[in-house]
Amino acid sequence: MKSTSLKDLDSYRSQFPITEQYTFLNHAAVSPASLRVVAAVEALFKEFSTCGIRCYPEWMKRVGRTRSLFAELIHAEPDEIAFVGNTSEGLSIVAGGLDWKSGDVVLAPFPDFPANIYPWLNLERLGVKVRFYERHDGRFGPEDVEKVLCPGTKLLTVSSVDFATGFACDLEALGDFCRGKGIFFCVDAIQSLGVIPIDVKKLGIHFLAAGGHKWLLSTMGIGGLYVSGEVSALVHPTRVGWKSVVDEEDFFRVHFELKPGARRFETGTMNIAGIAALGAALELTLEVGVENIARKIFALNDLFSEGLKERSLKVTTSLVQKERSGILTFLPSSDPKALFEHLSRENVMVSLRGEKIRLAPHFYNNGDDVESFFRAVAGAKVS
Repeated sequence: MKSTSLKDLDSYRSQFPITEQYTFLNHAAVSPASLRVVAAVEALFKEFSTCGIRCYPEWMKRVGRTRSLFAELIHAEPDEIAFVGNTSEGLSIVAGGLDWKSGDVVLAPFPDFPANIYPWLNLERLGVKVRFYERHDGRFGPEDVEKVLCPGTKLLTVSSVDFATGFACDLEALGDFCRGKGIFFCVDAIQSLGVIPIDVKKLGIHFLAAGGHKWLLSTMGIGGLYVSGEVSALVHPTRVGWKSVVDEEDFFRVHFELKPGARRFETGTMNIAGIAALGAALELTLEVGVENIARKIFALNDLFSEGLKERSLKVTTSLVQKERSGILTFLPSSDPKALFEHLSRENVMVSLRGEKIRLAPHFYNNGDDVESFFRAVAGAKVS
């Protein structure tokens, strides 16, 4: 992909009206919509109001287009993509659909966001064991997973980026590990997709799930699930409906033949509005280029890191290139909650995670946002 200068990315800032009122540095939580997303959803609802179901064929074309865009983003095939409501739903489809037997083992990270823990713990009623490998200040690698590897291990699940520290794990090394051990590789990618380039085939990923409301700049209630065609037949849907089968619009004949790809996990009437939003967001992401997005975010986080260190505030996120993500966390010198609340009053939107303040800028943020953040910090009675 052709590299774009970071200055050129400033032209997209006007697509995000939130910048007119807020310094928004909270994309690791819920991102604001761009005007393109707003326009896509508005156009859809205008069609709902003016032509109704007559527009259904056109809506299905957009669904197909969005499916192809999601596949393009992760270097998959469209038939390997299913739309889901969120990351938890995607991971639960995988957890519930594999053929488990008592004594099988899942290796999962701890600590981690619950979306990547609870779907696996839910299997314990079947006799499946969940063994946790430990993070160290957010970090882990194959050597940490190796420590808990045991007979019966069937699947390794990881979060590509730790929501609390911003640590980005080495998916390539972990994929090689899973290949060598003959186990499934599952990735919760919600904190990396849209920031860090990912090639599911090259990395040996069997399953990947991500909601669209963070770095993909879409909306809540829509996301994607990737199920590799190599293992798709091994995942049986626990919920099915009229759209799960071949010839889905043949309503007058019982023909329970499930679709061969990931689309069999889509049970019925779809979240057309969410898919329209996701499609517009993916078009924007691919237009800008994930590599360019990463360069811009890393450059902004370098500015934040330098400014924090100048103010004797401890940056707790690794800036090592292979461990970087869009997240940067730091420890305030005194009361974290008080600083967080002060920043909120100053219309600087960040997250409080434990004792740390979490910054998460995106490609449309710029130096003005960095300056606004530090002005707000300077005006705090605590920092």
